Amino acid sequence: MGGGLGCPPCALLALALPLALPAELLLPHGAERGDAALEPGDDARSAALELSTALRFYGAAVRSLYVATNGIIAVNEPKNEEKYLGQFPVSFGAIAPFMADLDTTDGRGSVYYREDTSSDVLQLASDYIKGGFPETAFDPSAVVIVTWKLVAPYQGSGEDFTSEEKRNTFQAVLASSDSSSYAIFLYPEDGLQFCSTYSKNNDGKIPAMVGFSQASTNYYFWENPGSYNVVANDEDSIRNLHKSSNAGRQGVWVFEIGSSSDTIVPAKVSNVLASLEPSEEDQELTSKPFMSDYGSTEIRPQYITSSTDSTEEDQHVTYSVPQLAVEDFITSYQDVTGTPSTESFYRHRDFPTAKAPPRQFPAQQFPPQEPQVIDVEEFDETGIGSPQRVNGKVKGRIFVGNNPVPVTFENTDLHSYVVMNHGRAYTAISTIPEALGYSLLPLASIGGIIGWMFAVEQQGYKNGFSITGGEFTRQTEVTFLGNNEKLVIKQKFSGIDEHGHLTISTEMEGRIPEVPPGSSVHIEPYTELYHASSSVITSSSTREYTVTEPERDGVASTYTGAYQWRQTISFDECIHDESLHAASATQQLSVDSIFVLYNRDEQILRYAMSNSIGPISDGSADISRNPCYTGTHNCDTNAVCRAGSGNRFSCECSIGFRGDGNICYDIDECSEQLGLCGSNAVCNNQPGTYRCECVEGYQFGADGRTCVGVVKTKCQHEKEVALGSGGTFFQREIRVGQFIPQCDEHGNYVPTQCHGSTGYCWCVDRDGNEIDGTRSGPGVRPPCLSTAAPPVGIGPSVRPDAIPLPPGTHLLFAQSGKIEHVPLEGNNMKKNDAKALLHIPDKVIIGVAYDCMDKMVYWTDISGPSISRASLHGGEPTTIIRTDLGSPEGIALDHLGRNIFWTDSQLDRIEVARLDGRQRRILFDSGLVNPRAIVVDPVRGNLYWTDWNREAPKIETSYMDGTNRRILVKDDLGLPNGLTFDPYSSMLCWVDAGTKRLECMNPNQLGRRKIVEGIQYPFGVTSYGKNLYYTDWRRDAVIAVDRMISVENDNFQPHKRSRLYGITTAFAQCPGGHNYCTVNNGGCTHLCLATPGGRSCRCPDNTVGVDCIEGN
Repeated sequence: MGGGLGCPPCALLALALPLALPAELLLPHGAERGDAALEPGDDARSAALELSTALRFYGAAVRSLYVATNGIIAVNEPKNEEKYLGQFPVSFGAIAPFMADLDTTDGRGSVYYREDTSSDVLQLASDYIKGGFPETAFDPSAVVIVTWKLVAPYQGSGEDFTSEEKRNTFQAVLASSDSSSYAIFLYPEDGLQFCSTYSKNNDGKIPAMVGFSQASTNYYFWENPGSYNVVANDEDSIRNLHKSSNAGRQGVWVFEIGSSSDTIVPAKVSNVLASLEPSEEDQELTSKPFMSDYGSTEIRPQYITSSTDSTEEDQHVTYSVPQLAVEDFITSYQDVTGTPSTESFYRHRDFPTAKAPPRQFPAQQFPPQEPQVIDVEEFDETGIGSPQRVNGKVKGRIFVGNNPVPVTFENTDLHSYVVMNHGRAYTAISTIPEALGYSLLPLASIGGIIGWMFAVEQQGYKNGFSITGGEFTRQTEVTFLGNNEKLVIKQKFSGIDEHGHLTISTEMEGRIPEVPPGSSVHIEPYTELYHASSSVITSSSTREYTVTEPERDGVASTYTGAYQWRQTISFDECIHDESLHAASATQQLSVDSIFVLYNRDEQILRYAMSNSIGPISDGSADISRNPCYTGTHNCDTNAVCRAGSGNRFSCECSIGFRGDGNICYDIDECSEQLGLCGSNAVCNNQPGTYRCECVEGYQFGADGRTCVGVVKTKCQHEKEVALGSGGTFFQREIRVGQFIPQCDEHGNYVPTQCHGSTGYCWCVDRDGNEIDGTRSGPGVRPPCLSTAAPPVGIGPSVRPDAIPLPPGTHLLFAQSGKIEHVPLEGNNMKKNDAKALLHIPDKVIIGVAYDCMDKMVYWTDISGPSISRASLHGGEPTTIIRTDLGSPEGIALDHLGRNIFWTDSQLDRIEVARLDGRQRRILFDSGLVNPRAIVVDPVRGNLYWTDWNREAPKIETSYMDGTNRRILVKDDLGLPNGLTFDPYSSMLCWVDAGTKRLECMNPNQLGRRKIVEGIQYPFGVTSYGKNLYYTDWRRDAVIAVDRMISVENDNFQPHKRSRLYGITTAFAQCPGGHNYCTVNNGGCTHLCLATPGGRSCRCPDNTVGVDCIEGN
């Protein structure tokens, strides 16, 4: 899933050195040097080249290599090109100096290769390596030289032939000793005349890929991708490979690819611009591997990496690189997560390491604005410390230059990724229009507040998170010197959310000077003093920035701008934290390695910087005696003390205050700016600020500033009528026996309505209509389901990807907007390893089923309503049925016949369809009132379901084709919610929220067995081994019961408590057995439905014009 990495033109040009690499200075090659020549072709590959000295690659010894036309050297026999072109990593493992669809037919170039041990060649290779690793003593004993000479791009029929005559020449040299290996990529001047090739799959042009890919590891059911590193994968960075370098010589790229370490280490140039030299920690960001089925799932990039212009996210994966939806600075971003398909990346010349599934590159690479990945498990594999992610939303109304029309935007994603041990923060803001994007480049401190939050702490000093705990507000006033433009930035940090991410909201309003489109901005390292008093931190500084405009007539003009930066941070101080009181009241934030970039194609604004917090240091021995730092100044408590030379200082009132600094008065914005809050709102002055509040009967509209009339929902209106025209505050006397509708905080009907006088309760639909068969007597609450999805909290939308499920058996259960899993070890729940499998926050998931053959999870959603599925290899969910549904609840899957069955309690029917949702057929639409749970016995061809009709609850059965329907249990039932069939013991078990029992029976025998009694409010149930596992609404937990001895033996309560719904077992291997539909769909043209000892061929409903044959 890693996004491609490519150095942006600015970084690459900065790396360029004056000495180009002429073609004749490639290492000697050709037939005269004894090279073998690859057969001409579009997808040729060599026989295995046996090595005299093993190549060390990602820590493993490789003893043979394969050379391919398409610019790669494979460590295992490569697949056909259609299986890997456009993807990275590749499952067979490869070294890729220029992976693309190349063609050497009809004399269009040659590919030469050999292993060489001659001293002159070894010396040439050694010289290149020492250029990149000057302190390394490395003497190769053998080198492999592969040269692609004047090779052409593949040209399909009907394509643009402008690249017909373009040719590329490049060389890869692999040098090895007994203990380590290095790769040298050589790109002669003018050697790369094309940077991308056309896809044979009609996906347009696909950029070449430069990088390294470790071979995947195959298990019985899984394929585990290896690590990979991307050097470049976009046209700009590919185009500049010949004039940039990481080894001090133009066109030369050197990498240590194997030693005792299992990582790829790039060379470092010591004589490039310091401002572009990233710190070592940014050069390796490694994400945990995740299981993937190569070639079957399209994965978009999802992390932050260090060099590219692409976007990602993280289906779900576990990384320690970011999974920024649009945030990708460094590729992988699963983080994340992608992070980040949505994940276009910040470009500088570091390149990432990642372990993740293959990426596929469509013609328009990595579209922005993908939602972010979830449940990222962080671990430290690189020694850089666990990353911290910050997610939020940004809105603004900003005038640019003299333009009288503001640029407005809202609900824009902000993602940030912080390398904790080094205080390096990467921030990306998506969907910023080009009219504004370049002009925001100087304001790196929009993301700089995150750098302060997680700055590296020197001993005795505290960063922002240590002081505030991640909950504070920040108000900043930026005044640009010159034309006196002003911008106000308000940010609110709301602490850590349930996924371990910090949440932030940002508002910007004002005017800023215009930076010409296409310009680059450079910001020098700076320091800033933070002054802390009780619950308030203030700082101010003047910053300069340099703008380099696009070239015109070969000349690029530059100019310098400046602005004053004043900010006030307010938070609730913990008075019991003695460490804060011991910390210095004034601290210095040091910020360096600042990078700012705007991508006009993806409309993404990126900032990156390194941060540390410590003592004041400006070269003056007496600076610590300045009254600003000793606390002996006479500035007002609402003023900032600004230190001068010696003991001099000045006082400036903080934002929102006015005065001479010695005395500061609060500015009453409400009285000075009449109409500030607009109509239907009142303005309340606050110290240093103001607050707009809507009058009664109004609320803020979508823009967050205009008060609009509150539109009452049907439930609120009915409740108001029932209470009288006076509303809830002046109620008339309520008549005895009168029913008052109950509404939730969002105005929806509470799904369970109860009569205050009689005690009767019943279920209602979303319109408040009573659902038949649900009315229950006093003291009994029916198991009603809410169709209203819970509101989504602050922050960007969460990417709805399934994480790959590790090997083994798992419990899968639904918890409103997500599906969680708990691994099983024997009969025990591994509760510490439980986590969310899939997160869809705007859905209400009820039923869950599992396909043990294709490793897919299926679920019902009553808020849509819909039925969906997702691969547990990882990837996005797919909705397979979204029409003609009322309230789909229970779902069952026949893994042998490849069908799904579900109940619909609103339409009162049971249906069947193929696994992709096609060929739907109604099995039953009569004799049902509140059907809920449904299970199958695929081997015997039986179907079982519950109906919790309050007047006549029952458990029924039939054959899978709907024949032989009969009632199995009808006595002594209350609210039979959950049902499970154990394929190993052939026992049918159910949980009943009315009788509060868990019971089992053999469907072919008389008699029932009570397993446990006195349980609270069970909903779903499943079985595995000797245990039954059920979900409980009152306990918000999964409870394990030993059915052999009828004893509860364990329980698991998710971190976030809410109702748990359906539960199923995801078997590591499918239960044994077969039915008559297993082979060739039982010979049926459409639906094959198993029966005991046979099968029925059935046609789907509405098959007009379909050639379908029915029969038994």
